[in-house]
This record gives sequence, structure tokens and C-alpha cells, in this order.
Amino acid sequence: MADVDMSVEGLLAKAREKAGLDDFGSDDFLEGLGKLLETYSSTGWDEKSQKRLRRRLGDLLVVRLKIEAAFKRHPEIHDEVIRQPLYLTGLPRTGTSALLNLLANDPAHRPMKLWEGLNPDPVEGLPRGAEDPRYVAMKQWEEETLRANKDFDKIHHTSIDTPEECIHLLNHTFQDVQFGIETMMEPYASWFQQQDHRPSYRYYKELLKMLQWQRPGDRWLLKSPGHLWALDILVEMFPDACLIITHRNPLEAVTSYASMMHAMMKGRDYDPKTLGPVVLEYLARKVESSLEQRKAIAVERILDIQFNDFVADPLGTVNTIYDHFQLPMTAVAKQQIEAYAAEHPMGKHGKHEYDFAEFGLSEKAILDRFGFYIERFDVPMN
Repeated sequence: MADVDMSVEGLLAKAREKAGLDDFGSDDFLEGLGKLLETYSSTGWDEKSQKRLRRRLGDLLVVRLKIEAAFKRHPEIHDEVIRQPLYLTGLPRTGTSALLNLLANDPAHRPMKLWEGLNPDPVEGLPRGAEDPRYVAMKQWEEETLRANKDFDKIHHTSIDTPEECIHLLNHTFQDVQFGIETMMEPYASWFQQQDHRPSYRYYKELLKMLQWQRPGDRWLLKSPGHLWALDILVEMFPDACLIITHRNPLEAVTSYASMMHAMMKGRDYDPKTLGPVVLEYLARKVESSLEQRKAIAVERILDIQFNDFVADPLGTVNTIYDHFQLPMTAVAKQQIEAYAAEHPMGKHGKHEYDFAEFGLSEKAILDRFGFYIERFDVPMN
């Protein structure tokens, strides 16, 4: 592995050379970047994976340099005002993606797209309304990929044109969940869970302003399970934020998430029986953190939604959200939301069977650890 430079200094220097810029803004991202590099160096990744992960961090640094240059050219970006953003969060596999795609059909909602999260900086000189060349390039890549692999769309659940998690903006701070796996791998895991996330969310807020300055909308519609670590900070940053938290049987959430995380650890030898308990504890701590944060948040700022209720009545769930937060439901929004719901019906899910033992888990272990959660939110177990 000696030929893979995993030093902070080496990565910063290469990013500066590639971008032709040298200002990364505040240096509060350096500690997290260092912890990520240390994690990728010390937890068994093969050389190919280390190079891939280092390249990804380098790309994020190049974009951060471009972001800071854009702020200097256009300081008016900081004057943008974000009003009543709508946030979706909850444990993984609790319906946040389906709800995001449904709510995005209201023309008043402004979701973040994948390509925007990867490239929040503006292209200088691009006329208002003109297609971003980075979008065009990513769209072409996506179409070529689908032509080359006709089965790809069966597993590719998102596209550059669909709403995506705003976690991609937080990636540029290096103090977030990144791929998701890092928050369960040492030393990044312990470091992340002990941090004050305000600095990263302050930067995230300015990136939202940057996107809004380029392509305005009435009301941001944003989503990430990672926000469970920072509900109080979201409300601190956006006092009129609307927080929707989805809930589901943890037996389904925990094992499914462990399976997904194991698949994402390609290139690293990690025993799934060891991973399962780590995922269980991580998700439980995240929920515990969110409950502590909620003590400082006005009850009207939060709406809890049961996954089962959403599956049974998606349109009723939408009406509940609009009523709770007193959002206007226009005739156009109603028509488009109903049309989308008719074309994308929520399936009735029967009982799912999981091989708990594969991930070193048991039904009892999950229920014991999440007993507080099931009781607190009266979570249906079927």
C-alpha cells in the first residue's frame, strides 16, 4: 500500500494543482478529512479501493475549491434567504425516498438533484436557464450505461433527474455520513458521533443558498436519514423548518441496512457477522440522539409518520403533512401528486423474512435494543 498516498497534505496539494485554486475556505473540514483518510488506511481496504476512495475525496476537495472561488465572485449568494424547508428523515428503509418522490410533484417544492449535489458551484458565464454542461455530461453517461446494460435500470433506483439525498452537499464538509459505511468504521465512527455538527451544517446552508441562487424554487424539499444526528441544528439554522420523521419495524430496517452496508464494502474483507451488531448499535444511537434533540424543538415543527400508514394511504399522508405544516395545496399540486401516486402505487408488503444469523443478529437482539423506539412511537410490528 506504500504507493497510495493517504496523507492530508498530499491530497490537498493534488486538489490545488488540479483546480488551479488554493483557497478551501474555513479549515474546520481538515480534521474530518484526516479521520476519513486514517479510516481508509487502517481498516483493511485493498489497494484498488484505497485509490478509488482517495480519488473521491480529491474530487470533493476540487469542488470545494471551486465553491469558495464562486463565493468570492458572487458574495450576494450569502444574502439568499431559505424559507420553510421541508425535511424528510428517519431510519433507513422507512419510506423517505418514496415520500420524497411523491412530494416532489408539487411545483412549489424544490428538491435537490444528484448532479447538483456533486456540483453545487455555478458555471461562470452560463446564461440563466441554460443547461449546465455537467448535467449534460452526466445525462449522456447515464444513457450510455443503460444502453450498454439493459438490466441496469432494474437496480438503478435513482437518476440524475430524480430528487436525491442532500447528504451530497454535506459530503463537501467531510463531517457527515459520507457513503454511510464510514460512520460505522473506526476511527471515523467514534469521532463523528462525538462532534458538534454545526460547522458542517453552516456550510451546508450556504451551499443550499448557492443552488437556490442559480435555480430558485419556492420551498426546499430535502431528505437524508443522516439528519437524525442534527434535528436541533436544522431548526437552529432554519427556524421555520418542517421535519417529517418516518417510522417502521426495526426488524426490517436494521438487517436490510446491514445487507446494504456490506455490499458497499466491496474491496474490504469485513465479516458480515461482525458488521450486523455494529449497524444495530449505530442505528440505535442515532435514534437515541434524535430523541434527545427533540426536547429542544417545538412540537409543531415535527410530524411523525408511520410507514404502514403511508403504504396504506399515500395521498392521505400527503394531506396530513400539508395540514400539519399549513402548506398551501394548489389545484396543480393536487393533480400532479395524485397522478404520480396513481402511476406509482405503493405495494402491500407482507412479512419479510431475513437471515438474521448471516449478520450476527437475532430478532431478540434487535427488539431488545429498539424496545425504547417501538414503545415511544407505537411502531406497528407487521
